[in-house]
Amino acid sequence: MRLSIVIPAYNEQDYLPDCLRHVLAEVARCPDPAGVEVLVVDNASTDDTAAVAAAFPGVRVVHEARKGLTRARQAGLEAARGEVLGFVDADTRMPPGWIAAVLAGFAADPHVVCVSGPYIYHDAPMAQRVMVRLYWVLLAMPAYWMTRYMAVGGNFAASRDALLRIGGFDTAIAFYGEDTNIARRLAAAGRVRFLLRLAMPTSSRRLAAEGMAATAMTYMANFLSEVVLKRPVTRGYRDIR
Repeated sequence: MRLSIVIPAYNEQDYLPDCLRHVLAEVARCPDPAGVEVLVVDNASTDDTAAVAAAFPGVRVVHEARKGLTRARQAGLEAARGEVLGFVDADTRMPPGWIAAVLAGFAADPHVVCVSGPYIYHDAPMAQRVMVRLYWVLLAMPAYWMTRYMAVGGNFAASRDALLRIGGFDTAIAFYGEDTNIARRLAAAGRVRFLLRLAMPTSSRRLAAEGMAATAMTYMANFLSEVVLKRPVTRGYRDIR
């Protein structure tokens, strides 16, 4: 099973090096590193994102001139060669064992088309980190049990075949709700697994910029909107770098 790791990146020259160091360290830990490819999708960046990515040996840079997260994910899908595609964000720090856990999730059940897990914020204050963990346990998991689908956009992997069967990513969605959208649509093609143990450390920059309560409410509103209305409710978003 070949895995492609796709990293969309818009003006991420500052965060991307740390992300790639963690990804490449995890690839090196695999029994078959040659079976994993790493792609950075330079999504119309105006900084040195592409050059930073290209400086890492073994990283392939894909260019998507039309700005937009779902457009970048779609470009990664079209360029990737793997049977399974893992999508992580440019401000994440892939932990040891992530690749093995993802591939085990697919190998254990032939009906699985998507495996995802929560974000944890490595640079947030301790009180916020505790509240985030409670959010996943007390709110997110019950929602997953009821809907049977959930994905975090910067911490999920999906079958390439299933992604193609559902028509790929909805590029009309700008930002919010895109992860629930792809999870909901993938659930029509197979089983979506959301695992608390598959946690992805990431930056808390959005929490710091927009506030924890406001961020949580926006994500919950768009999750519910996707579930009920089959579309996100929030159109605009702010790039936080």
